[in-house]
Amino acid sequence: MTGRDLPSFADLRTFLSFLESEDDFRKLDTPVDVHLDAAALHRKVIERQGPAVLLTAPTNGKEGGFAAPLLINLFGTRKRVANGLGLHPEHLPDLGLFLAALRSPQPPSSWREAHKLLPMAKAGLNVRPKRVAASKDLEPVAADLTRLPVQTCWPGDAGPLITWGMVVTRPPGSDDPRTYNLGIYRIQVLGLDTAIIRWLPFRGGAQHYRQWQDAGRPMPVAVVIGSDPATLLAAVIPAPGNLSELALAGIFNGASPRLAPCDQIDLHVPASAEIVLEGEINLAETALEGPFGDHTGYYNDPAHYPVFHLRAMKMRKDAVYLSTFTGRAPDEPAVIGEAMTDLFRPILRQAVPEITDVYLPPATCSYRFAVLQVDKSYPGQARRAMMAFWSLLPQFSMTKYVIVVDPDIDIRSWDDVMWAVATRSDAERDLLVLTGTAVDQLDFASPCVGQGGKLGIDATIKLGTETTRPFARTLKMPPEAEARAETLFAELCKASRDGSGQP
Repeated sequence: MTGRDLPSFADLRTFLSFLESEDDFRKLDTPVDVHLDAAALHRKVIERQGPAVLLTAPTNGKEGGFAAPLLINLFGTRKRVANGLGLHPEHLPDLGLFLAALRSPQPPSSWREAHKLLPMAKAGLNVRPKRVAASKDLEPVAADLTRLPVQTCWPGDAGPLITWGMVVTRPPGSDDPRTYNLGIYRIQVLGLDTAIIRWLPFRGGAQHYRQWQDAGRPMPVAVVIGSDPATLLAAVIPAPGNLSELALAGIFNGASPRLAPCDQIDLHVPASAEIVLEGEINLAETALEGPFGDHTGYYNDPAHYPVFHLRAMKMRKDAVYLSTFTGRAPDEPAVIGEAMTDLFRPILRQAVPEITDVYLPPATCSYRFAVLQVDKSYPGQARRAMMAFWSLLPQFSMTKYVIVVDPDIDIRSWDDVMWAVATRSDAERDLLVLTGTAVDQLDFASPCVGQGGKLGIDATIKLGTETTRPFARTLKMPPEAEARAETLFAELCKASRDGSGQP
């Protein structure tokens, strides 16, 4: 991986112009209610792998409009996810290889090899954030969350929900962008200037929150709604190794992240921001958040989370409000997660070289279920692969089920995987059950919140000490017979078209 396939997208509108040139962006001038109707439309569009859509007349059923149009389905296809990173879809695996090499570079063995490291050296420079002056296009407006077209996505939701808010936090101390965390967290709007930010305990924002609690001081928080696409995607990708989200954005963009100062809090935000909400969290204050429809296909239980107090609000003159919905796949998180597997695969193979492929089926809420393909050579190797997968990234520690198969199994074919489970695994020998492990807090199947079990299934052909009996030979037709069958089938189809036979 030596660079981008596409020109750099400095901001969201530049990316939208590119999508329009690709016939992958539409505008809808018909009024659309942000209460249920926008999410219902989004579901229809993403099911059909449709374009990004700008709703120019979002409404809440009352008189008066909102301060910005509503953008939905921005990353609703694998192609647009790749394009947001500056790539054609087929080059996503190359970026994964590059990230793996950047995470653990090997010393060069020759001048030729040293030359190949130049892109890594450049990437190392691009990870350093650059502070710039605040954009004149970003103007202060009244600090009023109700001016934004915030959606209510499901009928049982507790209220309007900001779904694409990029939350910028830092630990106590001096304002050092190298310590920043950028995360996409759910934000429930309570009123004109208050909201609830929901983050899981292992997320970067939650870790910073605990540090501010220890310091006994209010926590500065900025929420960015809309920015350049690479920074948005960097905020949703679990960063590998010690790379921060801003570092990832710099690598994806091929340039140092540009950060502009906030007005009311000691924090910086991406200079490409469309809308910026500046505020703070009072550490002793929480409120009951939820319920909301989530990626599991169910409503989550309400729980207490920190309250965000809005102090200032800035918008571009022609700002776009970016939003999405979460629900049972297909939704944008599922699409993004499937595309991002290409980035994690080389890192996983770097950690465990015998893992040849990995698949997270979107229908199983993405990361809750994984299928690993292993080039097996010794007894117990499948179990090693399971444990390595669960340990690689915090996100994978939430995976409940892992199936390990051989190279002859197509891990993207459920029929193939289930055939391997049915014919190559034994319930007495090949199930690895873990108890008392961390699971998703939104998982209603677990016996208690945030803690439950995991199951690994070794669906590989057993060898060595794993079995006391030889394994049966797999049925396989000789290649020449397959070729003859193809010829005969073509003749059969021709006879059918000519009306002289029935296929």
